[in-house]
Amino acid sequence: MVSVCFYFQVHQPYRIRDYTIFDIGKKSDYFDEEKNAGIMRKVADKCYLPTNKVLLDLIKKHPEFRIAFSISGTALEQFEQYAPEVLESFKELVATGNVEMLTETYYHSLAFMYSKDEFDRQVRTHQKRIKELFGQKPTIFRNTELVYSNEVAAHVEKMGFDAVLCEGVDRIMGWRSPNFVYQPPNTKKIKLLTKNYKLSDDIAFRFSNRGWKEWPLTTEKFGHWISSVNGNGEVINLFMDYETFGEHQWEDTGIFEFLKKLPEEIYNHPDNNFLTPSQVIKKYDVKDTLDIPYIISWADLERDLSAWLGNKMQQAAIKELYLLEKQVLNSGDDKLIRDWRLLTTSDHFYYMCVKWFADGDVHKYFNAYDSPYDGFINYINVLHDIVLRLKKLDDNFEVPKISTFADKLKGVN
Repeated sequence: MVSVCFYFQVHQPYRIRDYTIFDIGKKSDYFDEEKNAGIMRKVADKCYLPTNKVLLDLIKKHPEFRIAFSISGTALEQFEQYAPEVLESFKELVATGNVEMLTETYYHSLAFMYSKDEFDRQVRTHQKRIKELFGQKPTIFRNTELVYSNEVAAHVEKMGFDAVLCEGVDRIMGWRSPNFVYQPPNTKKIKLLTKNYKLSDDIAFRFSNRGWKEWPLTTEKFGHWISSVNGNGEVINLFMDYETFGEHQWEDTGIFEFLKKLPEEIYNHPDNNFLTPSQVIKKYDVKDTLDIPYIISWADLERDLSAWLGNKMQQAAIKELYLLEKQVLNSGDDKLIRDWRLLTTSDHFYYMCVKWFADGDVHKYFNAYDSPYDGFINYINVLHDIVLRLKKLDDNFEVPKISTFADKLKGVN
C-alpha cells in the first residue's frame, strides 16, 4: 500500500511600500495596502477560489480524499481584509472533515534562527488563530519554508507537536527513501515526514515546462509513478505552494484538469489512498532515525538558507531587526510591536537575494522590487524609522548601532 499525503502552503506577505529616506521620522505607514490588496485579489481569482472549488468537488466525489494546509497568519489576515470569500471557502473545505490544518510561525518568519522566544510566541499565536477560525488545534508543525534541523524537531516536540515536515534533501537522505516515516535523533515521540521533492516539483515547477523530457505530465503518467512506489515505500509526501494551481502554473497549462483527474487515477490502484499528516503517523511505524544536524529548507538547488541569508545585505538587515526585539516588545506600543513583527516575514529577506543563476528566474518572479538592492534600502529605511519611534517612547533608549547604507553595501556578494 502507498498513501499520498498532499500538503499545501498558503502564504502572502505584507509588502513594504516605496519608503524613502525622506519618510524616516515622518511617516510610519510602511506597508503598501493597494499592492497587497491587488495581489490578494489576483491570486484569489486565479488560485484560491478555483482551486478550493476543485478540492471541494473532489471531496464530494471521493469521500476518502484527504489534504492538509498551512496558512500563514499574514495570509489569513489578508483574506479577511481583501478577500473574505476566500476565507469562507477554506472554512467550507475544513468543515468536510477531510482537511487537516497545520501550524507554522504566524508571520512566516525565520525567528527560530534568531529568537526562540519570538518563535514560540508566533507559533502559539498561529495555533490559536487556526483554532478560532477552523475549530482545529494543529498537532503537526511546518516551519517557514520547511526550515528544519534536529534542533527544530527537539524544540517543537517540547511544544507538544506530534510531527514536523521537512525537505527530502538528497545529501541528507543518502540511500534512504523519502517515502517512509522517520524520527529525529534524541527525541521521544515526534515523527518526521520528508517531502518527495522530485514528484512534488514535477507538479509545482515542471508541469508547464515544454523542455522537460516528461512533458506533458498526464494523470496517467503521474499515477503510474505513484503506484510504482508500492512495495518500495509507504507514503509519498507531495508538499508544495498552493499558488502552484492557477498562479505559478496558469489555468491554460491544464493544471486544474490535472488536479481534477488525479485522485481517480491514483485510486485506480486498489492499494493507494490519501491521508493527512496526522493519519500518516498513526498508520505507519517509524522506519529509521534521520539525523539532520544542520539547517535545511525547501528552497532552490542548495536546499539551505541562502535564499534569505546568503549575502551581507540580508545578514545585516535581519541582524538589526532582531537587535530591536527586546526594546520593541517592552515598549507596550501595540502598533510598533505589530509593525516589527510584520518585518520578520521571511519574504522581505528573499527580496534581497542576488542569486541569478539556476534559481534566478524564480527569485525575479517573486520579487516585489526592481532589484534586491531596492528591497534592502527600503527595509533599512523602515528599521531606521522603528528606531526613531522607540527613541520617542523612551529618551533613555540606547540606539543599537545601525551602520550606513554605504557600509552595508560594501562587499555585498
